[in-house]
Amino acid sequence: MNQTTESVDPIAEKLDALRPEDFDKALTVFKEKIHQELAVYLNSCVHCGLCGDSCHYFLTHGDKKSLPSYKLNLITKVFKKHFSLMGRLVPGWHKAHGLDRAMMEEWVDSLYGRCSMCGRCTINCSIGLNISALVRAARSAMEAIGLVPPGLQSTVDTAVEKGNNMGIAREDWLETVEWIEEELQDEVGDPAAKLPLDQKGAKLFYTVNPREPMFFPLSIQAVGKIFYAAGESWTFASDNYDVTNYGLYNGNDEAAGLMSGRLVQSMEELGCDTLVLAECGHGYNSNRWEAPEWLSKKYGFKVKSILEIVADYIREGRITLDPTLNQKLVTLHDPCNLVRLGGIVEEQRFILKHAVANFIEMIPNRTKNFCCGGGGGQLAMTRFSERRLKAGKIKADQIIATQAAVVATPCHNCVDQLSELNKHYKLGVEIRTVCELVADALVLGS
Repeated sequence: MNQTTESVDPIAEKLDALRPEDFDKALTVFKEKIHQELAVYLNSCVHCGLCGDSCHYFLTHGDKKSLPSYKLNLITKVFKKHFSLMGRLVPGWHKAHGLDRAMMEEWVDSLYGRCSMCGRCTINCSIGLNISALVRAARSAMEAIGLVPPGLQSTVDTAVEKGNNMGIAREDWLETVEWIEEELQDEVGDPAAKLPLDQKGAKLFYTVNPREPMFFPLSIQAVGKIFYAAGESWTFASDNYDVTNYGLYNGNDEAAGLMSGRLVQSMEELGCDTLVLAECGHGYNSNRWEAPEWLSKKYGFKVKSILEIVADYIREGRITLDPTLNQKLVTLHDPCNLVRLGGIVEEQRFILKHAVANFIEMIPNRTKNFCCGGGGGQLAMTRFSERRLKAGKIKADQIIATQAAVVATPCHNCVDQLSELNKHYKLGVEIRTVCELVADALVLGS
């Protein structure tokens, strides 16, 4: 296992302190997560090896522990030992293994440290096993007994306690919106241009990745400019605006439901028609597809990606774009949670073909894209950062092959990882969101 630079490894300490009742608790949670369909998956691997060709960790590391089938087998061994008759009676014959300290250490190393839950192994599996769902089930068991790598758990804790994953205070968020609004007014030459807050009855409630007000305010300004050009009825919220949800990654459904539930609360308080999710891959997957399960209820409103909104503006003629304003060669990175796991595939391509003069695809792309390496909470788990950067070489090579000057991606998690790959592999490219490129191409007053 990769070790932190600290003299004391908090995961090792927790592993050493595990008691029999902790293992019992982990197994109880694990069993709760393994519904009938997942149980079938655990007994169905045909060991064809196709998953190895799909995994950026295995392709870059060449370590059998990075094989999706190896990770799946770690979970299967425990399931057989504790929840199947023959696994209990003749564990050696059925390759079953109890959930002990050694196995739990392997789970942390492989299921947190060698998996971004990107789902590429599933679409390449010859029988369609949902390995990433099984990985999350095992992560839930580890989370129940405090074995989440500290950085990832801290991100969840901050979001739960502070209302957003960056811990931004309410007054700081409001001040940020205020000064970005002033910047927007200067840019469009209209003192009436607004970044509205808490506008009840607005058509759209637009969420934000907290990294935007903290580090990427131009992303907020770009979306505000697009809404201004479209004459849209929309609003931010003073509270409960965070589109991110790292509960998806640490495996805690209760925390995940709490975070998504806050957006539902804002929708109900504001009386908006549509919840619009910012450029955030896992934020889209979490709040569009997973949250109704976490909350055990259907939404009473529409949920859309900002990409769907912008694409409709273009189709309906509500905004005018001049692609010659973006002359550099642009390529597109597909966020796994947005595309492969979320179903937003063509909108970003439609947008870019109207917003930039020169566009080239990475190969492979769309649902077969390679993960950048930043998903699954990897960016928050510093203990595995060396692996993460090495696994990102496939994405770096894809970028190099396009000879693009700009990499567009509709996800700030991907922006962060691509920025690190850009520096680490000396790619010399710009990393932009799709909406930033749209804002640059806008023709106002047409």
